[in-house]
This record gives sequence, C-alpha cells and structure tokens, in this order.
Amino acid sequence: MGTQQKNETSASASSSFFTRFCFSALRAKTLNSSSYRTTSGDGLIRRLGVFDLLLIGVGASIGAGIFVVTGTVARDAGPGVTISFILAGVSCVLNALCYAELASRFPAVVGGAYLYAYTAFNEITAFLVFMQLMLDYHIGAASIARSLASYVATIFELIPALKGNIPAWIGHGGEEFFGGTLSINILAPILLALLTIILCRGVGESSAVNSFMTATKVVIVIFVIIAGAFKVDVDNWSPFAPNGFKEILTGATVVFFAYVGFDAVANSAEESKRPQRDLPIGILGSLIICIALYIGVCLVLTGMVPYTLLGEDAPLAEAFTSKGMKYVSILISIGAVAGLTTTLLVGLYVQSRLYLGLGRDGLLPSIFAKVHPKRHTPIHSQIWVGIIASVLGGLFNVHVLSHILSVGSLTGYSVVAACVVTLRLKTRTGNQVSSKCMSTWCEGVICIVIVACCGFATGVVYRFGASFIFMIVAVVIAIIACAALCCCQAYSDPPGFSCPGVPIVPSVCIFFNIFLFAQLHYEAWIRFVILSVVSVGIYAFYGQYHAKPNSDETIIYHMAPEEDAH
Repeated sequence: MGTQQKNETSASASSSFFTRFCFSALRAKTLNSSSYRTTSGDGLIRRLGVFDLLLIGVGASIGAGIFVVTGTVARDAGPGVTISFILAGVSCVLNALCYAELASRFPAVVGGAYLYAYTAFNEITAFLVFMQLMLDYHIGAASIARSLASYVATIFELIPALKGNIPAWIGHGGEEFFGGTLSINILAPILLALLTIILCRGVGESSAVNSFMTATKVVIVIFVIIAGAFKVDVDNWSPFAPNGFKEILTGATVVFFAYVGFDAVANSAEESKRPQRDLPIGILGSLIICIALYIGVCLVLTGMVPYTLLGEDAPLAEAFTSKGMKYVSILISIGAVAGLTTTLLVGLYVQSRLYLGLGRDGLLPSIFAKVHPKRHTPIHSQIWVGIIASVLGGLFNVHVLSHILSVGSLTGYSVVAACVVTLRLKTRTGNQVSSKCMSTWCEGVICIVIVACCGFATGVVYRFGASFIFMIVAVVIAIIACAALCCCQAYSDPPGFSCPGVPIVPSVCIFFNIFLFAQLHYEAWIRFVILSVVSVGIYAFYGQYHAKPNSDETIIYHMAPEEDAH
C-alpha cells in the first residue's frame, strides 16, 4: 500500500508539473500604455537621437564583416563573396522591414526580438529566441575581440623594438592546446574589460565613443574603396564562383551576422528620444549604408588579390601591403581597430539590454533588472556579458567559434517576421471572443510553420544535391501556404511604420532565412538542438516559477537633461 501511494503521489506531482509547465510556457505578455509611463526613479535615460541610432547600426555592422570574415569566406566562395553579402543583405532588408514595424509598435520597451516573440506568441518561444540570439552575441563578441587583439598587436609592431617580438598568446592568434580547440589570448579579455567599463559609465559616454570611432572607420572604408579601385585586376574575378553557388550560399550564412546592426537599433528603444519615428529610420538607414559599403569592399578586395592568397586575420591590410601601398595598410589597421571596437561596443551594449528585459520579466534573476541610480545603465548585466565574452575570447579558437554563428540570428529573425503576421491577426480579432477568431489566428500560425518547413526542406534538398523535383514541390507548397495567408486572413494596419506586403514579405523572409539555416555547418545544427534542450530545462526549473509576464510594475526612463529644458 505504501509503495502504491508513493507511486500515485509521484504520478500526481509529475502531472502537476507538466500541467503548470504547459500553462506557463503558453502564456503571453500584454503591453499597454501604462508600461511606457515616465516616472521618477532609477531607470534608463532617453538620450539617443536618429543620428545616434544610425551610428549604432553602422557601428555594430561595419567591422566584423569587412575586416574579419571577408577573407575567410572568400577562400571558399572566391570573388562570389560579394554575392554572399548581397544575399545576406537582401534577407536582412526583409527582416529589417519587419523589425521596423515592431519597433514602431512597441517603441518604448527594451527587449527586441525577445519582447516581440513574448507578445505575439508565448513565454517559451521568447525564452528560446533569447537563448539562441544571446549565444550568437556572446560568440560574436569573442570572435571580434580576438580579431581586434590581432589588429592592436599589428599596430604595436610598427614600433621597431616590438616588431616580431609580441608572443602569439598576447595578440596574434593565441597559444593553442588540444589540437587548437583551446587557444589562450590575453589581450582580448583586456580589451573587453575596457569596453565594459565605458558602457557601465553611461549611454552618453558610450554613444560618444561609438560616434567618433564609427565616423573614423566609415571615412577609412570609403578611402579604401576609392584607393583600391585603382589597383583592381579584373582577371582576379575569374572564375567568379570557383567552388560553385553552394559555397556562396554557405558563405551567406557565415556573413549574415555582419548585418546585425539593425537588431542593435531595435534594442535601443528605451533610450531613444523619439522611438516611434526614429527607430524605423535607424534600422533601415543603417542597413542600407552597410550593404553599400560591404559590396564595395568585397569587389575591391577580391579584385586586388587572388582569393587564394587572401589572409584570414587581416585581409584588407595584407592586400594593400602586397600592392606596395604600406601606408594604406597602416591606415586600414587603424580603421580596423576603430571598426572592431564599435562592433564590439554595440554588441556588448545590446546583450546587457536583453538581459535587462529578461530580468524585469523574471525569466532571469532580478539582479539583471537593476539599473544604476546615477549612471542609468544595467551595470550588473553589463559586467556579466563582459565576463562571458572575456572567457570565450580568451580561451577558444575564433575559427572554431565562427562555424556555429548565425543560428540565433536566422531563427530569431524568422520568429520576428512571424510576429508581424500574428500580431496583425491578433489586433484584428483581439476584441472578439469566439472560437472562430481563435481558429483564424491558429490557421495563420500553421501557414507560417508550413512556409518555414518548406524553406528548410528546400535548403536541405539543395545542400545534399537531391532531385530538383523535391525542391520544386517544397517551393510550390510554400507558395500555396503564403496564398492561403493572403486570401483567407484579414490584417489590420499597425500604428506607426507599416511593413509593406504583409503577409508576403514576412513569408518570403521566413522562407529565405530558414533556407539559409539549412546551409549551416553541422556543428551549428548540433549547437541549435543542444542549446534548445538546455533552454527548455532552464525555463522548466527556474523561468516558469519566477516569470512576471503581466507585471504591473512601471518601466522607468528619463529624458536627457537637454531634452528636459525644452
């Protein structure tokens, strides 16, 4: 009898846990106007104008793609790396349109893709999006810090006494162990610590540093394009795709994270002076500027030097040195330091704001929600992301880390595109209480899932060279699902900026993103599955018990002093 009672109690507890988990995981966040009310207290400060937001977007993007990944991807894709950047850029333009609408819809709350998923779908989806995006940001910060350390060491070697005397474990690459899996680098964590201190001092100080260094690197990039154009040998562009179009697609997934600047702009909502107007301008404007600069540099770089001779650590500087333009390579190294610094600075900034959002919602410990009363920055979150990036950047080989990038960006951006569709459906039917309205929303979600599955199937068929017929079938099914969204659903117009062509644009965005997802290296797929399982475990044993999706707590922010004077 005692054993039977214990079994019944255990079964009851398990059933209760599962029931609570399902209830918690499927609840959504509700935002209303009271969430945006300005009060006195400790909170973020509204100091960023439209020009600041543009510089944040450009600062986050121009650096990693031009000064680091370009040479690596060109080794496989050849001059076709230009097409890789164009494909990734097209995908990001579609995503940016979706981001611009949601940033305008939720103009005063920190959280970005996490917040949008929490509002449009449910708690578990939002937490999974956060975890996937956050690992991308952490790995990206470590990768960029490694490259920044290499460029800084190159500049130091301009001093005759230091030339050739800087050990690898300080700046260049790293001291490798266990076949290169571990690679000790001391300078990368030091640079991360310095940037973390700047960010902890306040958004005004970090914005000033970002503005100055972003302007510097943009001027240098434009100079590089003009100077390099005179050294281009068009024979180097032939063959344009030496290893086929498949390598170009794979390259697009690698360089995708180089465009994440617009995501940084969306996460600046709570510190923007006029978020509803300025956020869409910052998101789309910064992305267009970045695409133009990336295309120019890729064409010049692959035209100056055969793709097989491009270096991985500093391809631009090495290309100009090989042409006898040493002074340009020095200027490029300085521009690279500025570019990678701003990319790293903005990346760390965005991470801390995402942790702030989850801390407020209770999905992470409340210490992440604390804002310094004088600095108006989430210092605890900022220090935490600095520590994580320092550990990764100081211990791991950047080449190994780059193979699992873009997973969070591709999946997260697909969820954001889906949010545009579902939130418009919710707005249309939100005031009606009937099973028909609920089924309408569910039908929309089913169609979105079908489009995503078809995108993945198309990508897998293309990647493994299966019959072309399977690819056509997947594309046709996706078109039918998209047509069903167009013909069977009614969509409301959102306040502020409106993404054009809904639901076609979000559907194409989702299809293309998931297609790129299917081209990722197998290590990235493994990382996606493992992190998803770990995320569900963290949510099940912590998040569901502490979450506050509809808290009455008011989000506090302050206007900058100069704004208060008006």
